[in-house]
Amino acid sequence: MTMMKSSLLQDFKKQLETQISITPEAPKPLPKPEIVLDDATLFAQATQGVKRLKVEARAKLTTPKKVWDSNVVARRAAAEGVAEMNHEALSDTVALLNPVSSEAILSFRRTGIQQGLFKKLKDGQLVWRAAVDLHGCTVEQAREALLTLIHDAQADGVNIIKIVHGKGYSKQENTQAGLLKTCVNGWLQQHRMVLAFHSAPPKDGGNGAVLVLLKKLPSERQL
Repeated sequence: MTMMKSSLLQDFKKQLETQISITPEAPKPLPKPEIVLDDATLFAQATQGVKRLKVEARAKLTTPKKVWDSNVVARRAAAEGVAEMNHEALSDTVALLNPVSSEAILSFRRTGIQQGLFKKLKDGQLVWRAAVDLHGCTVEQAREALLTLIHDAQADGVNIIKIVHGKGYSKQENTQAGLLKTCVNGWLQQHRMVLAFHSAPPKDGGNGAVLVLLKKLPSERQL
């Protein structure tokens, strides 16, 4: 009897082992799909908690314009005196004491110059043979160019020249607009070789240029 029970227990164990061996394995869990975030989401996550800085109002930078101070110019002119004029030097301060506007017509005639001859100069009937353009020049460069032109023209026997000084437009008054025009006007009146000048006719530059009548130097035969 005991042997029978033992045999039955062994058979039962074998059945259990057989059932366990054929039981399928439990399915493995599937990997979670990888989540791909766009740039906007990544940026939002990276800047989370960041506060925007307050931008203060910026001051506009402006370039100050040079203004002609008539008081300073007058003091410089008084300090230079008349000695500068006697050495054929051209005084800037004397010129700046009489500023001219961009559209002003320049006109000058020394005593003794006939009205008919001056009218021909004014109307452009006297043909100029030498000229200089002062656009882009500094005051110093313009003065040197003007003196050189007068010297060379007289050496070549030319007594009608043209000087292009420009107008120097500006929306504001009392600035350096027309600075070269003002200087040319003053310089020519100071130069002893200049008999007369007038703003050029439209075909020769209008108010942006001036025609100049020079004193003729005596020829070698006359000397």
